[in-house]
Amino acid sequence: MKEVSKKTKNSWPTKAAMEQVYERKLWGGNNSNFYSGLGSHQLDIVKPYIAAVISFLKSFKTPITLCDLGCGDFNVGNQLVKYAKKYIAIDIVAPLIAFNKEKFKESNLEFHCLDIAVADLPLGDCAIVRQVLQHLSNAEVQAILHKLLNFKYLILTEHVPEGDFIPNKDIISGQGIRLKKKSGINLLVPPFNLKVIEEKQLIAYNLEPDKGVLVTTLYVLF
Repeated sequence: MKEVSKKTKNSWPTKAAMEQVYERKLWGGNNSNFYSGLGSHQLDIVKPYIAAVISFLKSFKTPITLCDLGCGDFNVGNQLVKYAKKYIAIDIVAPLIAFNKEKFKESNLEFHCLDIAVADLPLGDCAIVRQVLQHLSNAEVQAILHKLLNFKYLILTEHVPEGDFIPNKDIISGQGIRLKKKSGINLLVPPFNLKVIEEKQLIAYNLEPDKGVLVTTLYVLF
């Protein structure tokens, strides 16, 4: 695995789009400095997710290092830190990361502002990617996927349609997701074709009728 690159590289348009999301509070949270949406705050969504991830982390005799790729306002990640050897939280929005650094302080916690489609990622055992890829174009997902192969484990949460659907329809990176196209991310099929040793669904949370499902899957990678 590679260390974090110190080189300056061109970013995808995602950076400006995500900055706009927080500046204009497009995901809600009018009374908050930064707010990552109901998926990071609604208790009946968050509590089962946290319980499932904690259960996975407790299965190790020795705590592992987690890389939270797209940590957002850290309302979820902050509840997992104490179960990790090291918790590395990453987001593309610089003011958000600066805010998180001031709000959340633990000896095993560090924050980085990185574009995960461009920058080399920190070393870690498990990548957590929670409702991130659903916002990105296929080309950007592919760029990230190559880096995920450096981890042994991947905990992926995606918002997908209920029932059968055509996966991986392309979109322009931004606030929206593939659900509008009756599609969702599936890394195991074209054009991504991720090869895994094991796949285990941890949670499937049904949203309101016709609002899709939040699916969290644990992958053991080669």
